[in-house]
Amino acid sequence: MKLFLDTANLDEIRRGAAWGIVDGVTTNPSLIAREGVPIEERIAAICDLVDGDVSAEVVATSADEMVREGRGLARIHRNVVVKLPLIPDGIRACSLLSKDGIRTNVTLCFSAAQALLAAKAGAYIVSPFVGRLDDIGSSGIGLIRDIAGLYSSAGFPTRILAASLRSPMHVVESAKAGAHIATMPFKVLEALFEHPLTQKGLDQFLRDHASALAAAAR
Repeated sequence: MKLFLDTANLDEIRRGAAWGIVDGVTTNPSLIAREGVPIEERIAAICDLVDGDVSAEVVATSADEMVREGRGLARIHRNVVVKLPLIPDGIRACSLLSKDGIRTNVTLCFSAAQALLAAKAGAYIVSPFVGRLDDIGSSGIGLIRDIAGLYSSAGFPTRILAASLRSPMHVVESAKAGAHIATMPFKVLEALFEHPLTQKGLDQFLRDHASALAAAAR
């Protein structure tokens, strides 16, 4: 499974990329607004840091405007994936852009029926929101599993990107359920490293090494 960062912060992307484990980035207008820079400028900067898919979201709500905006975003860099909302106009825009050879990420997916529509429209990626479903008492991981089964049975090539991941457990369970990609905030990526026994073991190794050096010096 590929690991993406869900951020528009360049420092976070640089840190994640330096570990050699970040395969791409997802953004949205809210994340870019926090950075206080134009969308096109920030997307170009992200593409310079990560050699992988970078999702850039449209803000239009009509199909024609989404297509126009999506074509402009796709021209920024070859790695840009145009992010579209899973509404009727978004699905129409997905179909039109896909026929032009422009890769799309259909986002705000909350049901297998919606995921079916995205795949039929030629989406490169569909983004089910795990955490937001959990928030309302539904199973986000269950949705990942349902979509994976549906796509496998129907032979759809659309990639499943697990979004709205709040914990390492979400990441691991998404992988087990069949997601091809997991996107997460930087703090969740950091948390994947963490286990108290890892730090405890390292501390013990370092103490033992220091003791051995001290003994050798006597």
